[in-house]
Formats: sequence, structure tokens, C-alpha cells
Amino acid sequence: MKFSIVAALVVVLAIGCESSSLVKRDIPAEIETLTKYFQDAIEKVKSHELISQAQGYLEEGKTQITPLTDKIQEHAEKIQEQMKSFVSDIEKQVRPMADKLQAQFKPLADDLQAQMEQLFQTVVDQTKALLPPQ
Repeated sequence: MKFSIVAALVVVLAIGCESSSLVKRDIPAEIETLTKYFQDAIEKVKSHELISQAQGYLEEGKTQITPLTDKIQEHAEKIQEQMKSFVSDIEKQVRPMADKLQAQFKPLADDLQAQMEQLFQTVVDQTKALLPPQ
């Protein structure tokens, strides 16, 4: 493809040189226009080739990565299943201890709450006693 474009450019330049001897024209402007046209065409072909090459690389990478992602997914599912049983076992061991601690701390927390309410009520009563009668 590149060879044919270059060959066409050479032919056009040769024809342009031949025609210059027959007809007096503005040859440099025509040659510059043709040269620019062919350079643009070559760049378009190159960019199309680069796009095709990039798409090929992407497809190749995708085909290489797909089996890896499938394996990772499988391992992740296995780990998740193992973790479920592990967490379940830990919960079975920790739940009785947590219930026992909660049973021991509940009376203490209730007692503390009662003492704080009593202290607050005492402060309120003493504050009312200090206020002047209305």
C-alpha cells in the first residue's frame, strides 16, 4: 500500500515535470498541493494502520486476561465460602461470652443509671431550695 502511494507520487511528479515544458504554469504551487495531498493520504493510512494494530493488541490482551480473571473469580468465591464458615465458628464461640458479659454488666449499668438519676434529682432539689420563693 505504501509502495503504491509512493509510486503514484513519483508518477504525478514526473507528469508534472513533463507538462511544465509544454505549458507555462505555476508549477511549484501545484507540486506543493499534490505533495501535501499525498502526505495527508500517507498519514491517514498510517493512522488507520495504528488504529488497527492497537485494536489487535487490545483484543490479544483481552484474550490473555479473560482466563486470569476467571481464575481470580473462582479463588475469590472459594475464599468467601471459607470465610463464611470461619466467621460462623468464631461467632458461635464469642456469642456465649458476649451474652455472659452483658448479663454481668447490665446490673452494674442499671445501678449506675439509678445513681446518676438520684444525683441529678438531688442537684435539682438543692437548686430549687436556693431559689427565692415566688
